[in-house]
Amino acid sequence: MTVEQPSLLKSASSSRRIYEMDQPIVIIVDDDAAVREALSELILSAGFKSLSFASTRELLDADILDAPGCLILDVRMPGVSGLHLQQHLAQSGNPKPIIFLTGYGDIPMTVQAMKAGAVDFLTKPVRDQTLLDAVTAGITVDAERRAQTVVVKRNIERLETLTQREREVLSEVARGRLNKQIAFDLGISEVTVKLHRSNVMHKMEAASIGELIRAWESLPAQRRQSTAR
Repeated sequence: MTVEQPSLLKSASSSRRIYEMDQPIVIIVDDDAAVREALSELILSAGFKSLSFASTRELLDADILDAPGCLILDVRMPGVSGLHLQQHLAQSGNPKPIIFLTGYGDIPMTVQAMKAGAVDFLTKPVRDQTLLDAVTAGITVDAERRAQTVVVKRNIERLETLTQREREVLSEVARGRLNKQIAFDLGISEVTVKLHRSNVMHKMEAASIGELIRAWESLPAQRRQSTAR
């Protein structure tokens, strides 16, 4: 079996060096050393990087949660439980994909975890392939979220380049309003609306109205509301 890579647990800087390579990391948190070792060996055999921690406190101290990848968490551990860590991550805006693996699961616990967005809730012992399938799903979910985050950030940056009037026109276009309706609502001419609309398309780097609307819908609701009249 593969050893737990103790040097990786000694400092946050060691952890950072690993995820700076931008490869997915499967983070294992379990207070049973034998379980951590066995899971690390399985994850590594599947071609993924792994890091192991004995408690959620060790994990939080390592400052590794922004790394791409997913978590395998035991539910019941000394200190902060896996379910509490899931809640903490959600509240801090880090919906990291979580696979719960426990020997003490029950239906209410499973429902709570899955409703909160867990990738899966597995009980020990678990088939290797079942766990690896869940890990693959978790990494896929994380990659999709990260890609969407990049898109949203880019569209917010583009939105910031618009004038107030251009934002108002963008909001109206996204509502499906015609140029003449926008002109009437804003008290400007249709020609001016067309000019603003052209500027919006250019600044938002949209090749079509469909692309423009998708960019608009990718923005956080609060941004859309503040942009609308």
